[in-house]
Amino acid sequence: MTLSRRKQRLGALAAAALAAATVSTVALTSAGAQEQDAGIAQAKVDNPYEGAQVYVNPQWAANAAAEPGGDAIADEPTGVWLDRISAIEGNDSPTTGTMGLKDHLDEAVSQGADVIQVVIYNLPGRDCAALASNGELKADEIDRYKNEYIDPIVAIQSDPAYAGLRIVNVIEIDSLPNLVTNVSPRETATANCDTMKANGNYVDGVSYAAAELGALPNTYNYLDAGHHGWIGWADTNPLYDNFNASAALFGSLIGENGMTADHVHGFITNTANYSALEEPHWEVDQVVGGQALNQNPNVKWVDWNDFNGEIDFSTAFRDELVANGYNSDIGMLIDTSRNGWGGPDRPAGPSASTDPATFVDESRIDRRFQKGNWCNQAGAGLGERPQVAPEPGIDAYVWIKPPGESDGASEPIDNDEGKGFDEMCDPAYEGNIRNGFNMSGARGEMPLSGHWSSEQFAELLANAYPPVN
Repeated sequence: MTLSRRKQRLGALAAAALAAATVSTVALTSAGAQEQDAGIAQAKVDNPYEGAQVYVNPQWAANAAAEPGGDAIADEPTGVWLDRISAIEGNDSPTTGTMGLKDHLDEAVSQGADVIQVVIYNLPGRDCAALASNGELKADEIDRYKNEYIDPIVAIQSDPAYAGLRIVNVIEIDSLPNLVTNVSPRETATANCDTMKANGNYVDGVSYAAAELGALPNTYNYLDAGHHGWIGWADTNPLYDNFNASAALFGSLIGENGMTADHVHGFITNTANYSALEEPHWEVDQVVGGQALNQNPNVKWVDWNDFNGEIDFSTAFRDELVANGYNSDIGMLIDTSRNGWGGPDRPAGPSASTDPATFVDESRIDRRFQKGNWCNQAGAGLGERPQVAPEPGIDAYVWIKPPGESDGASEPIDNDEGKGFDEMCDPAYEGNIRNGFNMSGARGEMPLSGHWSSEQFAELLANAYPPVN
């Protein structure tokens, strides 16, 4: 995606904070500008990001620009999260701010944007294997999800005033893969995930959202598909097969609630996560010490995974999704908002060690204790800036998780947002079976999920790769 350095209208909410900064937008030639201005529906395109100016959320831009050095990235497009029913109209919460969905769509039109990215994130029994982002809807409240959450979003997105916008809907992160990896009889099972598999409300909710939103002429649905450190294991033993089983689960959505393959434009990986795009200094099947790294039980970081980066995983998973009924032209998105792993601790080259475990640990750029660690990872940095078609089959690198917004509180905090305390967000936590009993790697003194952390933003900026100029 060509980056054009020019002043962008970000709206009244951000204008004061950005007045001193020269702010640009992520833009290409504005292919649909005339149609967008006139509110005329465009024909669907293969890649919605191609030739598109992508919406900059003025609320996030204001937060970013207010931080030292933040003006350098305050013009980047990020996802608009609808994490509660009240967020649709705007609830003035620290998480979503004062703007509702209609406000964002109106602002996108005012910016002359072609694409806006909206995160659909409010399933009943949400995040069944975690607590930091539990939602407002109980496990059995599927009717509320459909009637009070999805239907109003559909009504707003279908307004002819927004017919010229390409609306990218990122649908329900951290949901369906849990029904493979965190259910009985696996050792990693949780009671909440067993409940959601038994009641079928994840499958029901995601298929309903995809069908209703996908029926609109200007929407592009991308379903969340985890990341390589979660789904990257294929195996003939169903107790260890995450890769094929997850693709089959996604395939099972087709036909539910009238959802067809045409309602899904693609899938997204690494949403709000930290997995590197690729490891530049080693290959996952590289032979060190006489044995391939992903066949060596002593290499705990790899742990038999078939992948060591999101590009290879996303490309391979795309093929498996097509094999399970999705259209051959589906595209993938990868969230690169926090997977850069730059800074002074980034290895400059491969290790000279002939010990396989030492070789990987000294060569890898992803410096987490374990790939299952997901909460406010210390040492992380901004990744690749949003760009279009960076690799075959990849529609775009995107920043769906707004950098600087917390994954969860590092200690219990009373709140009215339905968010619990997850020990994986506690820097002193020594882990569980789902992260191999490793330290959490989380930052301390962090607020509730979605709330702003100046300290985390500063670290992401300092450790950005490519570096921020």
